[in-house]
Amino acid sequence: MSNRRAFILRRPFTSLLLLLLVALAVLIFQYRVALQAFPTITSAYTAKEYCSCRYVVNNPEEYCRAYVKQYVPSTLIDEPQQKRVIASGLGRVSIAAWQGPLEGCRLLPESP
Repeated sequence: MSNRRAFILRRPFTSLLLLLLVALAVLIFQYRVALQAFPTITSAYTAKEYCSCRYVVNNPEEYCRAYVKQYVPSTLIDEPQQKRVIASGLGRVSIAAWQGPLEGCRLLPESP
């Protein structure tokens, strides 16, 4: 019997764990671009949706905070005087601002 087969037979759970780790590493490698974009997407979604809920639809602040609440921890700063929302989560910051009654809310570009 080969050494590899003997290892698998002697340690089936360790072998299964190693196989799962290799499969997870392959999946992470395949989806690396999407995984890198995920933190930006969560903060941008929170900022844009809260801005639309608050300033386009004119819902109360408590309702909109509950509406955009996610399982990913994030902070939300509402600036009602400027009709601007700053959302941060997973190390990324996104800003959305109300543009007007016809345009609604828009994500502002990141400043360098």
